[in-house]
Amino acid sequence: MITINNLSMSFGGTTLFSQVDLQFTAGNCYGVIGANGSGKSTFLKILAGEHDYSSGSVEIKPDVRMSVLKQDQNMYDEYSVMDTVIMGNQRLFECGKEKDALYLKEDFSDEDGIRAAELEEEYAELGGWEAESNASQLLQGLGIPTDKHNAQMSELEPRQKVKVLLAQALFGSPDIILLDEPTNNLDVGSVVWLEDFLMDYEGTVIVVAHDRYFLNTVCTHMVDIDYGKIKMYVGNYDFWYDSSQLVQKLVKEKNKKSEDKIRELEEFVRRFSANKSKSRQATSRKKLIEKIRIEDMPASSRKYPWVGFKMEREPGKDRLFVTDVSKTVDGVKVLDKVSFIMGREDKIAFIGDNENAITAMFKILAGEMEPDEGEIKWGVSTTQTYFPKDNSEFFNDNELELIDWIRQFSEDKRESYLRTFMGRMLFTGDDVYKLVKVLSGGEKVRCMLSKMMMSGASVLLLDQPTNHLDLESVAALNNGLTDFSGNIIFTTHDHQLIQTVANRIIEFKDGDIIDRVMTYDEYVEMMKAEAENAG
Repeated sequence: MITINNLSMSFGGTTLFSQVDLQFTAGNCYGVIGANGSGKSTFLKILAGEHDYSSGSVEIKPDVRMSVLKQDQNMYDEYSVMDTVIMGNQRLFECGKEKDALYLKEDFSDEDGIRAAELEEEYAELGGWEAESNASQLLQGLGIPTDKHNAQMSELEPRQKVKVLLAQALFGSPDIILLDEPTNNLDVGSVVWLEDFLMDYEGTVIVVAHDRYFLNTVCTHMVDIDYGKIKMYVGNYDFWYDSSQLVQKLVKEKNKKSEDKIRELEEFVRRFSANKSKSRQATSRKKLIEKIRIEDMPASSRKYPWVGFKMEREPGKDRLFVTDVSKTVDGVKVLDKVSFIMGREDKIAFIGDNENAITAMFKILAGEMEPDEGEIKWGVSTTQTYFPKDNSEFFNDNELELIDWIRQFSEDKRESYLRTFMGRMLFTGDDVYKLVKVLSGGEKVRCMLSKMMMSGASVLLLDQPTNHLDLESVAALNNGLTDFSGNIIFTTHDHQLIQTVANRIIEFKDGDIIDRVMTYDEYVEMMKAEAENAG
Protein backbone atom coordinates (compact mmCIF):
# COMPACT_ATOMS: atom_id res chain seq x y z
CA MET A 1 0.00 0.00 0.00
CA ILE A 2 2.89 2.39 0.87
CA THR A 3 6.47 1.68 -0.23
CA ILE A 4 9.36 3.80 1.07
CA ASN A 5 12.78 3.57 -0.55
CA ASN A 6 16.00 5.15 0.76
CA LEU A 7 14.10 8.00 2.45
CA SER A 8 16.13 10.70 4.21
CA MET A 9 15.03 13.84 6.02
CA SER A 10 17.23 16.67 7.26
CA PHE A 11 15.79 19.62 9.12
CA GLY A 12 17.64 22.71 10.34
CA GLY A 13 21.00 21.12 9.71
CA THR A 14 20.04 18.00 11.67
CA THR A 15 19.34 14.62 10.07
CA LEU A 16 16.14 13.22 11.56
CA PHE A 17 16.44 9.92 9.71
CA SER A 18 18.15 8.50 6.64
CA GLN A 19 18.21 5.47 4.31
CA VAL A 20 14.73 4.35 5.37
CA ASP A 21 13.22 1.36 3.55
CA LEU A 22 9.72 0.33 4.71
CA GLN A 23 6.52 -1.15 3.40
CA PHE A 24 3.05 -0.66 4.93
CA THR A 25 0.34 -3.14 3.91
CA ALA A 26 -3.41 -3.45 4.30
CA GLY A 27 -4.89 -5.11 7.35
CA ASN A 28 -2.18 -3.88 9.71
CA CYS A 29 -1.95 -1.07 12.23
CA TYR A 30 1.48 0.53 12.64
CA GLY A 31 2.36 2.50 15.78
CA VAL A 32 5.06 5.13 15.22
CA ILE A 33 7.21 5.68 18.32
CA GLY A 34 10.33 7.65 19.18
CA ALA A 35 11.68 10.18 21.63
CA ASN A 36 10.37 13.76 21.56
CA GLY A 37 11.86 15.56 18.58
CA SER A 38 12.80 12.36 16.75
CA GLY A 39 10.53 13.19 13.81
CA LYS A 40 7.32 11.18 14.36
CA SER A 41 4.91 13.91 13.23
CA THR A 42 7.25 14.92 10.40
CA PHE A 43 7.27 11.31 9.17
CA LEU A 44 3.45 11.26 9.09
CA LYS A 45 3.39 14.57 7.20
CA ILE A 46 5.80 13.13 4.64
CA LEU A 47 3.51 10.13 4.11
CA ALA A 48 0.54 12.50 3.77
CA GLY A 49 2.36 14.57 1.15
CA GLU A 50 2.31 17.62 3.42
CA HIS A 51 6.07 17.82 3.98
CA ASP A 52 9.02 17.62 1.58
CA TYR A 53 11.87 15.18 2.23
CA SER A 54 15.54 15.38 1.39
CA SER A 55 15.96 12.27 -0.76
CA GLY A 56 14.45 8.89 -1.58
CA SER A 57 10.87 8.07 -2.55
CA VAL A 58 7.43 7.45 -1.07
CA GLU A 59 5.24 5.44 -3.45
CA ILE A 60 1.46 5.21 -3.09
CA LYS A 61 -0.73 3.94 -5.92
CA PRO A 62 -2.78 6.73 -7.55
CA ASP A 63 -6.14 5.02 -6.96
CA VAL A 64 -5.51 4.70 -3.19
CA ARG A 65 -7.45 7.11 -0.97
CA MET A 66 -5.66 8.41 2.11
CA SER A 67 -7.29 10.13 5.06
CA VAL A 68 -5.42 12.28 7.61
CA LEU A 69 -6.52 13.43 11.05
CA LYS A 70 -6.48 17.24 10.92
CA GLN A 71 -4.89 19.10 13.83
CA ASP A 72 -6.48 22.57 13.44
CA GLN A 73 -9.70 22.43 15.45
CA ASN A 74 -11.05 25.67 13.96
CA MET A 75 -10.42 25.14 10.24
CA TYR A 76 -13.99 23.99 9.57
CA ASP A 77 -15.87 26.54 11.71
CA GLU A 78 -17.82 27.83 8.69
CA TYR A 79 -19.17 24.36 7.89
CA SER A 80 -21.76 22.14 9.54
CA VAL A 81 -20.72 19.10 11.55
CA MET A 82 -22.23 16.75 8.94
CA ASP A 83 -20.46 18.47 6.03
CA THR A 84 -17.17 18.43 7.94
CA VAL A 85 -17.31 14.66 8.39
CA ILE A 86 -18.33 13.99 4.77
CA MET A 87 -15.42 16.15 3.62
CA GLY A 88 -13.29 13.22 4.76
CA ASN A 89 -14.05 11.99 1.23
CA GLN A 90 -13.42 15.26 -0.60
CA ARG A 91 -14.54 13.99 -4.01
CA LEU A 92 -17.84 12.72 -2.59
CA PHE A 93 -18.43 16.07 -0.88
CA GLU A 94 -17.66 18.06 -4.05
CA CYS A 95 -19.81 15.75 -6.17
CA GLY A 96 -22.79 16.20 -3.85
CA LYS A 97 -22.47 19.98 -3.73
CA GLU A 98 -22.14 20.30 -7.51
CA LYS A 99 -25.15 18.02 -8.03
CA ASP A 100 -27.29 19.98 -5.58
CA ALA A 101 -26.26 23.31 -7.15
CA LEU A 102 -27.31 22.10 -10.59
CA TYR A 103 -30.78 21.12 -9.38
CA LEU A 104 -31.25 24.57 -7.87
CA LYS A 105 -30.68 26.34 -11.20
CA GLU A 106 -33.76 28.08 -12.59
CA ASP A 107 -32.52 27.74 -16.21
CA PHE A 108 -31.73 24.00 -16.03
CA SER A 109 -30.42 23.12 -19.54
CA ASP A 110 -29.97 19.84 -21.42
CA GLU A 111 -26.24 20.08 -20.75
CA ASP A 112 -27.01 20.46 -17.05
CA GLY A 113 -29.17 17.35 -17.23
CA ILE A 114 -26.33 15.33 -18.80
CA ARG A 115 -23.89 16.62 -16.19
CA ALA A 116 -26.35 15.88 -13.37
CA ALA A 117 -26.77 12.30 -14.60
CA GLU A 118 -23.00 11.83 -14.60
CA LEU A 119 -22.78 13.24 -11.09
CA GLU A 120 -25.65 11.04 -9.88
CA GLU A 121 -23.81 7.95 -11.10
CA GLU A 122 -20.51 8.99 -9.52
CA TYR A 123 -22.29 10.02 -6.30
CA ALA A 124 -23.91 6.58 -5.98
CA GLU A 125 -20.60 4.79 -6.69
CA LEU A 126 -18.92 6.81 -3.95
CA GLY A 127 -21.61 5.84 -1.44
CA GLY A 128 -23.27 9.22 -1.37
CA TRP A 129 -26.75 8.00 -0.52
CA GLU A 130 -25.43 6.35 2.66
CA ALA A 131 -23.02 9.19 3.50
CA GLU A 132 -25.10 11.00 6.11
CA SER A 133 -26.14 7.75 7.80
CA ASN A 134 -22.53 6.53 7.95
CA ALA A 135 -21.30 9.91 9.21
CA SER A 136 -23.99 9.90 11.88
CA GLN A 137 -22.91 6.45 13.08
CA LEU A 138 -19.31 7.62 13.41
CA LEU A 139 -20.33 10.75 15.31
CA GLN A 140 -22.56 8.81 17.70
CA GLY A 141 -19.83 6.23 18.29
CA LEU A 142 -17.50 9.06 19.32
CA GLY A 143 -20.10 10.56 21.64
CA ILE A 144 -21.47 13.46 19.52
CA PRO A 145 -25.27 13.51 20.09
CA THR A 146 -27.59 13.61 17.07
CA ASP A 147 -28.86 17.11 17.89
CA LYS A 148 -25.33 18.39 17.13
CA HIS A 149 -24.94 16.71 13.75
CA ASN A 150 -26.32 19.64 11.74
CA ALA A 151 -24.92 22.36 13.99
CA GLN A 152 -22.11 24.66 12.89
CA MET A 153 -18.63 23.56 13.90
CA SER A 154 -18.11 26.99 15.46
CA GLU A 155 -20.82 26.15 18.03
CA LEU A 156 -19.01 23.07 19.38
CA GLU A 157 -16.71 22.83 22.37
CA PRO A 158 -13.01 22.11 21.59
CA ARG A 159 -13.26 18.47 22.73
CA GLN A 160 -16.28 17.94 20.46
CA LYS A 161 -14.41 19.45 17.52
CA VAL A 162 -11.60 16.94 18.04
CA LYS A 163 -14.13 14.10 17.83
CA VAL A 164 -15.67 15.49 14.62
CA LEU A 165 -12.23 15.74 12.99
CA LEU A 166 -11.55 12.14 14.02
CA ALA A 167 -14.88 11.05 12.48
CA GLN A 168 -13.81 12.90 9.31
CA ALA A 169 -10.55 10.92 9.18
CA LEU A 170 -12.43 7.62 9.55
CA PHE A 171 -15.26 8.44 7.13
CA GLY A 172 -15.90 6.55 3.93
CA SER A 173 -13.56 3.56 4.38
CA PRO A 174 -10.32 5.15 3.15
CA ASP A 175 -7.54 2.78 2.10
CA ILE A 176 -5.01 4.45 4.41
CA ILE A 177 -5.62 6.34 7.66
CA LEU A 178 -2.92 8.53 9.24
CA LEU A 179 -3.59 9.49 12.86
CA ASP A 180 -1.41 11.81 14.95
CA GLU A 181 -2.36 11.54 18.65
CA PRO A 182 -5.99 10.47 18.02
CA THR A 183 -6.74 9.72 21.70
CA ASN A 184 -5.87 13.21 22.97
CA ASN A 185 -8.88 14.71 24.79
CA LEU A 186 -11.06 11.66 24.14
CA ASP A 187 -13.18 10.25 26.96
CA VAL A 188 -13.00 6.58 27.90
CA GLY A 189 -16.04 5.53 25.88
CA SER A 190 -14.75 7.21 22.73
CA VAL A 191 -11.31 5.60 23.06
CA VAL A 192 -12.87 2.14 23.46
CA TRP A 193 -15.05 2.77 20.40
CA LEU A 194 -12.03 3.90 18.38
CA GLU A 195 -10.06 0.80 19.42
CA ASP A 196 -12.88 -1.45 18.25
CA PHE A 197 -13.18 0.47 14.96
CA LEU A 198 -9.47 0.22 14.17
CA MET A 199 -9.24 -3.47 15.09
CA ASP A 200 -12.03 -4.22 12.58
CA TYR A 201 -10.61 -1.90 9.91
CA GLU A 202 -9.33 -3.69 6.80
CA GLY A 203 -7.10 -0.94 5.41
CA THR A 204 -3.75 0.43 6.57
CA VAL A 205 -3.53 2.48 9.77
CA ILE A 206 -0.43 4.45 10.78
CA VAL A 207 -0.70 6.12 14.16
CA VAL A 208 1.42 8.25 16.47
CA ALA A 209 0.23 7.98 20.09
CA HIS A 210 1.54 8.30 23.64
CA ASP A 211 -1.17 6.02 25.03
CA ARG A 212 0.55 2.67 25.65
CA TYR A 213 -2.71 0.78 26.21
CA PHE A 214 -4.05 2.07 22.92
CA LEU A 215 -0.87 1.04 21.07
CA ASN A 216 -0.99 -2.39 22.70
CA THR A 217 -4.62 -2.89 21.76
CA VAL A 218 -4.66 -1.83 18.12
CA CYS A 219 -1.11 -2.19 16.76
CA THR A 220 0.28 -5.17 14.86
CA HIS A 221 3.67 -3.49 14.28
CA MET A 222 5.82 -0.80 15.88
CA VAL A 223 7.74 1.67 13.72
CA ASP A 224 10.62 2.96 15.82
CA ILE A 225 12.48 6.19 15.01
CA ASP A 226 15.85 5.89 16.75
CA TYR A 227 19.56 6.24 15.96
CA GLY A 228 18.53 8.43 12.99
CA LYS A 229 16.89 5.36 11.43
CA ILE A 230 13.33 4.08 11.14
CA LYS A 231 12.86 0.36 11.72
CA MET A 232 9.74 -1.76 11.82
CA TYR A 233 9.12 -4.53 14.38
CA VAL A 234 6.34 -7.09 14.62
CA GLY A 235 4.20 -6.91 17.77
CA ASN A 236 2.61 -4.28 19.98
CA TYR A 237 4.26 -1.67 22.20
CA ASP A 238 4.78 -3.87 25.26
CA PHE A 239 6.54 -6.50 23.18
CA TRP A 240 8.75 -3.83 21.58
CA TYR A 241 9.52 -2.31 24.99
CA ASP A 242 10.34 -5.60 26.73
CA SER A 243 12.45 -6.74 23.77
CA SER A 244 14.36 -3.47 23.74
CA GLN A 245 15.03 -3.61 27.47
CA LEU A 246 16.19 -7.22 27.26
CA VAL A 247 18.54 -6.48 24.37
CA GLN A 248 20.02 -3.53 26.27
CA LYS A 249 20.58 -5.75 29.28
CA LEU A 250 22.24 -8.46 27.24
CA VAL A 251 24.49 -6.02 25.43
CA LYS A 252 25.77 -4.76 28.78
CA GLU A 253 26.55 -8.25 30.04
CA LYS A 254 29.72 -8.58 27.98
CA ASN A 255 31.07 -11.56 29.88
CA LYS A 256 28.24 -13.88 28.87
CA LYS A 257 28.65 -16.14 25.89
CA SER A 258 26.71 -15.11 22.79
CA GLU A 259 24.95 -18.49 22.79
CA ASP A 260 23.49 -17.76 26.21
CA LYS A 261 22.20 -14.42 24.98
CA ILE A 262 20.57 -15.99 21.96
CA ARG A 263 18.92 -18.71 24.06
CA GLU A 264 17.49 -16.13 26.47
CA LEU A 265 16.09 -14.08 23.61
CA GLU A 266 14.61 -17.13 21.92
CA GLU A 267 12.94 -18.15 25.16
CA PHE A 268 11.55 -14.63 25.49
CA VAL A 269 10.05 -14.78 21.98
CA ARG A 270 8.52 -18.19 22.72
CA ARG A 271 6.91 -16.92 25.91
CA PHE A 272 5.47 -13.91 24.15
CA SER A 273 4.14 -15.85 21.18
CA ALA A 274 2.30 -18.16 23.57
CA ASN A 275 0.54 -15.17 25.12
CA LYS A 276 -3.02 -14.43 24.08
CA SER A 277 -3.40 -10.93 22.68
CA LYS A 278 -6.41 -8.86 23.70
CA SER A 279 -6.85 -7.93 20.05
CA ARG A 280 -9.09 -9.72 17.58
CA GLN A 281 -6.02 -10.00 15.38
CA ALA A 282 -4.35 -12.33 17.91
CA THR A 283 -3.95 -15.28 15.57
CA SER A 284 -2.30 -13.34 12.75
CA ARG A 285 -0.06 -11.52 15.20
CA LYS A 286 1.10 -14.76 16.74
CA LYS A 287 2.07 -16.12 13.33
CA LEU A 288 4.06 -12.96 12.63
CA ILE A 289 5.80 -13.05 16.02
CA GLU A 290 6.83 -16.67 15.54
CA LYS A 291 8.79 -15.57 12.46
CA ILE A 292 10.89 -13.05 14.39
CA ARG A 293 14.60 -13.66 14.17
CA ILE A 294 16.95 -12.77 16.99
CA GLU A 295 18.73 -10.19 14.86
CA ASP A 296 15.36 -8.44 14.36
CA MET A 297 15.14 -7.49 18.03
CA PRO A 298 15.38 -3.75 18.78
CA ALA A 299 18.06 -2.00 20.76
CA SER A 300 17.32 1.59 21.67
CA SER A 301 19.50 4.65 22.19
CA ARG A 302 16.83 6.22 24.39
CA LYS A 303 17.52 7.11 27.99
CA TYR A 304 14.89 6.24 30.56
CA PRO A 305 14.42 8.43 33.63
CA TRP A 306 14.07 6.79 37.03
CA VAL A 307 11.05 7.67 39.15
CA GLY A 308 10.81 6.48 42.75
CA PHE A 309 8.94 7.81 45.78
CA LYS A 310 9.83 6.95 49.37
CA MET A 311 7.92 7.94 52.51
CA GLU A 312 9.93 9.46 55.34
CA ARG A 313 7.55 7.86 57.83
CA GLU A 314 4.59 5.51 57.77
CA PRO A 315 1.33 7.38 58.58
CA GLY A 316 -1.26 6.16 61.06
CA LYS A 317 -4.65 4.59 60.38
CA ASP A 318 -6.49 7.81 59.46
CA ARG A 319 -5.60 9.08 55.98
CA LEU A 320 -8.28 11.34 54.46
CA PHE A 321 -11.90 12.30 55.13
CA VAL A 322 -13.84 14.31 52.51
CA THR A 323 -17.26 15.36 53.78
CA ASP A 324 -20.01 17.11 51.77
CA VAL A 325 -17.61 19.22 49.70
CA SER A 326 -19.21 21.66 47.26
CA LYS A 327 -17.51 24.12 44.92
CA THR A 328 -18.61 26.55 42.21
CA VAL A 329 -16.04 27.56 39.56
CA ASP A 330 -16.79 30.40 37.10
CA GLY A 331 -20.47 30.30 37.99
CA VAL A 332 -20.77 26.52 37.48
CA LYS A 333 -21.24 24.15 40.42
CA VAL A 334 -18.65 21.46 39.69
CA LEU A 335 -18.74 19.70 43.09
CA ASP A 336 -22.00 19.07 44.92
CA LYS A 337 -21.72 17.57 48.42
CA VAL A 338 -18.95 15.13 47.48
CA SER A 339 -17.93 12.72 50.24
CA PHE A 340 -15.44 9.84 50.47
CA ILE A 341 -12.91 8.32 52.87
CA MET A 342 -9.45 7.16 51.82
CA GLY A 343 -8.13 4.03 53.54
CA ARG A 344 -4.53 3.03 54.10
CA GLU A 345 -4.33 0.75 51.03
CA ASP A 346 -6.09 3.07 48.58
CA LYS A 347 -4.62 4.23 45.30
CA ILE A 348 -7.43 6.26 43.79
CA ALA A 349 -7.89 7.33 40.16
CA PHE A 350 -10.16 10.31 39.53
CA ILE A 351 -11.85 10.01 36.13
CA GLY A 352 -14.63 11.84 34.28
CA ASP A 353 -15.33 14.24 31.43
CA ASN A 354 -15.50 17.30 33.69
CA GLU A 355 -11.83 18.03 34.23
CA ASN A 356 -12.70 21.33 35.96
CA ALA A 357 -14.37 19.33 38.74
CA ILE A 358 -11.38 17.03 39.11
CA THR A 359 -8.87 19.88 39.17
CA ALA A 360 -11.00 21.74 41.71
CA MET A 361 -10.96 18.68 43.98
CA PHE A 362 -7.18 18.38 43.66
CA LYS A 363 -6.72 22.04 44.54
CA ILE A 364 -8.96 21.62 47.58
CA LEU A 365 -7.08 18.50 48.68
CA ALA A 366 -3.76 20.34 48.24
CA GLY A 367 -4.98 23.34 50.24
CA GLU A 368 -4.77 25.70 47.28
CA MET A 369 -8.52 26.27 47.16
CA GLU A 370 -11.21 26.42 49.85
CA PRO A 371 -14.48 24.55 49.38
CA ASP A 372 -17.68 26.60 49.39
CA GLU A 373 -19.18 24.01 51.74
CA GLY A 374 -17.99 20.86 53.46
CA GLU A 375 -14.69 19.78 54.97
CA ILE A 376 -11.38 18.16 54.06
CA LYS A 377 -9.58 16.44 56.93
CA TRP A 378 -6.18 14.79 56.52
CA GLY A 379 -4.82 12.27 59.02
CA VAL A 380 -2.46 14.11 61.37
CA SER A 381 0.49 11.88 60.50
CA THR A 382 0.07 12.16 56.72
CA THR A 383 2.11 14.43 54.48
CA GLN A 384 1.17 15.37 50.93
CA THR A 385 2.99 16.42 47.77
CA TYR A 386 1.08 17.83 44.81
CA PHE A 387 1.57 17.78 41.03
CA PRO A 388 -0.72 20.48 39.56
CA LYS A 389 -2.19 20.31 36.09
CA ASP A 390 -0.77 23.79 35.42
CA ASN A 391 2.78 24.08 36.74
CA SER A 392 3.56 27.52 35.26
CA GLU A 393 3.64 29.35 38.60
CA PHE A 394 6.55 27.14 39.70
CA PHE A 395 8.67 28.46 36.83
CA ASN A 396 7.98 32.20 37.02
CA ASP A 397 11.64 33.08 37.68
CA ASN A 398 12.92 32.61 34.13
CA GLU A 399 16.51 33.53 34.96
CA LEU A 400 16.87 30.83 37.62
CA GLU A 401 19.24 27.96 36.89
CA LEU A 402 17.80 24.48 37.19
CA ILE A 403 20.06 23.49 40.12
CA ASP A 404 18.87 26.57 42.04
CA TRP A 405 15.28 25.85 41.11
CA ILE A 406 15.37 22.42 42.77
CA ARG A 407 17.37 23.83 45.71
CA GLN A 408 14.29 25.87 46.73
CA PHE A 409 12.46 22.68 47.67
CA SER A 410 15.26 20.86 49.51
CA GLU A 411 16.45 21.03 53.10
CA ASP A 412 19.81 19.65 51.95
CA LYS A 413 21.29 22.41 49.77
CA ARG A 414 24.43 20.53 48.64
CA GLU A 415 24.82 20.34 44.87
CA SER A 416 25.90 16.70 45.03
CA TYR A 417 22.64 15.81 46.80
CA LEU A 418 20.52 17.85 44.37
CA ARG A 419 22.28 16.32 41.37
CA THR A 420 21.13 12.88 42.53
CA PHE A 421 17.50 13.82 41.99
CA MET A 422 18.12 15.78 38.80
CA GLY A 423 20.21 12.95 37.36
CA ARG A 424 17.35 10.51 37.83
CA MET A 425 15.33 12.82 35.57
CA LEU A 426 18.13 12.84 32.95
CA PHE A 427 19.54 16.27 33.86
CA THR A 428 23.27 15.54 34.03
CA GLY A 429 26.51 17.46 33.64
CA ASP A 430 25.96 21.07 32.60
CA ASP A 431 22.23 20.42 32.09
CA VAL A 432 21.68 21.45 35.72
CA TYR A 433 22.82 24.98 34.85
CA LYS A 434 20.14 25.43 32.20
CA LEU A 435 17.90 28.45 32.72
CA VAL A 436 14.31 27.64 33.61
CA LYS A 437 13.07 29.71 30.67
CA VAL A 438 14.52 27.28 28.08
CA LEU A 439 12.90 24.15 29.54
CA SER A 440 10.40 22.26 27.39
CA GLY A 441 7.02 21.14 28.71
CA GLY A 442 8.32 17.61 29.26
CA GLU A 443 11.43 18.87 31.09
CA LYS A 444 9.27 20.95 33.43
CA VAL A 445 7.18 17.87 34.24
CA ARG A 446 10.35 15.93 35.07
CA CYS A 447 11.45 18.80 37.33
CA MET A 448 8.14 18.63 39.17
CA LEU A 449 8.56 14.87 39.62
CA SER A 450 12.05 15.47 41.07
CA LYS A 451 10.52 17.93 43.53
CA MET A 452 7.92 15.33 44.55
CA MET A 453 10.50 12.56 44.97
CA MET A 454 12.49 14.83 47.25
CA SER A 455 9.52 15.50 49.54
CA GLY A 456 9.29 12.11 51.30
CA ALA A 457 5.50 12.55 51.45
CA SER A 458 3.16 9.70 52.31
CA VAL A 459 0.41 10.84 49.90
CA LEU A 460 0.94 11.70 46.22
CA LEU A 461 -1.58 14.00 44.52
CA LEU A 462 -1.13 14.09 40.72
CA ASP A 463 -3.36 16.02 38.30
CA GLN A 464 -2.52 14.91 34.73
CA PRO A 465 1.18 14.07 35.30
CA THR A 466 1.60 12.40 31.89
CA ASN A 467 0.89 15.56 29.86
CA HIS A 468 3.99 16.49 27.80
CA LEU A 469 5.83 13.26 28.73
CA ASP A 470 7.27 10.89 26.14
CA LEU A 471 6.57 7.15 26.32
CA GLU A 472 9.83 6.45 28.15
CA SER A 473 9.03 8.94 30.91
CA VAL A 474 5.44 7.67 31.21
CA ALA A 475 6.76 4.12 31.65
CA ALA A 476 9.19 5.33 34.36
CA LEU A 477 6.41 7.20 36.16
CA ASN A 478 4.20 4.11 35.92
CA ASN A 479 6.91 2.00 37.58
CA GLY A 480 7.43 4.58 40.34
CA LEU A 481 3.75 4.83 41.20
CA THR A 482 3.27 1.05 41.10
CA ASP A 483 6.13 0.55 43.58
CA PHE A 484 5.06 3.33 45.98
CA SER A 485 3.75 1.95 49.28
CA GLY A 486 1.82 5.06 50.34
CA ASN A 487 -1.46 6.55 49.12
CA ILE A 488 -1.95 7.99 45.66
CA ILE A 489 -4.75 10.10 44.23
CA PHE A 490 -4.24 10.81 40.54
CA THR A 491 -5.90 11.49 37.22
CA THR A 492 -4.56 10.82 33.72
CA HIS A 493 -5.69 9.96 30.20
CA ASP A 494 -3.23 7.04 30.17
CA HIS A 495 -5.34 3.88 30.39
CA GLN A 496 -2.46 1.58 31.30
CA LEU A 497 -1.30 3.87 34.12
CA ILE A 498 -4.75 3.81 35.69
CA GLN A 499 -5.14 0.05 35.23
CA THR A 500 -1.77 -0.85 36.74
CA VAL A 501 -1.74 1.66 39.64
CA ALA A 502 -5.30 2.27 40.85
CA ASN A 503 -7.28 -0.12 43.03
CA ARG A 504 -10.19 2.30 43.38
CA ILE A 505 -12.00 4.43 40.79
CA ILE A 506 -13.89 7.65 41.56
CA GLU A 507 -15.76 9.12 38.58
CA PHE A 508 -16.91 12.73 38.76
CA LYS A 509 -20.31 13.09 37.13
CA ASP A 510 -22.83 15.93 37.31
CA GLY A 511 -21.24 17.36 40.45
CA ASP A 512 -21.42 14.04 42.31
CA ILE A 513 -19.19 10.94 42.24
CA ILE A 514 -19.44 7.22 41.47
CA ASP A 515 -17.05 5.40 43.82
CA ARG A 516 -15.98 1.79 43.22
CA VAL A 517 -13.20 -0.37 44.69
CA MET A 518 -12.03 -2.15 41.54
CA THR A 519 -9.52 -1.91 38.71
CA TYR A 520 -10.03 0.43 35.79
CA ASP A 521 -10.76 -2.37 33.32
CA GLU A 522 -13.36 -3.77 35.70
CA TYR A 523 -14.92 -0.33 35.99
CA VAL A 524 -15.04 0.16 32.21
CA GLU A 525 -16.71 -3.25 31.77
CA MET A 526 -19.21 -2.43 34.51
CA MET A 527 -20.15 0.88 32.86
CA LYS A 528 -20.46 -0.78 29.43
CA ALA A 529 -22.77 -3.44 30.88
CA GLU A 530 -24.92 -0.79 32.59
CA ALA A 531 -25.16 1.19 29.34
CA GLU A 532 -26.21 -1.92 27.39
CA ASN A 533 -28.84 -2.79 29.99
CA ALA A 534 -30.17 0.77 29.94
CA GLY A 535 -30.33 0.67 26.14
